[in-house]
Amino acid sequence: MDLDYELLRRAFWPLVKGALLGTIPLSLISFALGLTIAIVVALMRISRHRWLSGPGRAYVSIVRGTPLLVQLLVIFYGLPEVGVTLDPWPTAILAFSFNVGGYAAEIVRAAILSVPRGQWEAAHMIGMTRSTTLRRIILPQAARVSVPPLSNTFISLVKDTSLASLVLVGEMFRRGQEIASQSSQFLVVYIEAAAIYWAICLLLSAGQSRLEKRLERHAV
Repeated sequence: MDLDYELLRRAFWPLVKGALLGTIPLSLISFALGLTIAIVVALMRISRHRWLSGPGRAYVSIVRGTPLLVQLLVIFYGLPEVGVTLDPWPTAILAFSFNVGGYAAEIVRAAILSVPRGQWEAAHMIGMTRSTTLRRIILPQAARVSVPPLSNTFISLVKDTSLASLVLVGEMFRRGQEIASQSSQFLVVYIEAAAIYWAICLLLSAGQSRLEKRLERHAV
């Protein structure tokens, strides 16, 4: 097959624009909200109270036990049947945040539990409350431990945003579908879209490596 370089050239900017205005903002917003959910759920999971740990465990189980695609379609096509209708962007943000929250919650929980128990006891000995100990001592150390797996979660999210095209969000893959449909050259356009996803992930991986090295320098 001969590559259509003119099509590659014409498709490049619309795809990049779709990444800059759709894929990346969608990833950042969803990850920020998902991480907030994850911290709350992780704290619920380690709670001594069953009325907190039970719902937290159920949430994680639902997220990890159902496909992201199904979660997305339930929100976009299922909720209107019970009177809740969301536009494409809120639908995608809600679905991705919900999904990230479930996976990241286990990462945060494991990071918190990795902090030696003695740190809790030492903080208690000097009069710190449980919440103060968590905020000032435990979470900062857990944050360093959780950076690598959370970074991988974010990279996966960037690729998963391509599913938002199914609910009409104008991210990069949606632009690629439109161009491919108009030109009838799906292979060329999709390969170019894949190359751009790859480039974004390479940049994110490089940033992850630099961040991990900086954190290692400050490790005790």
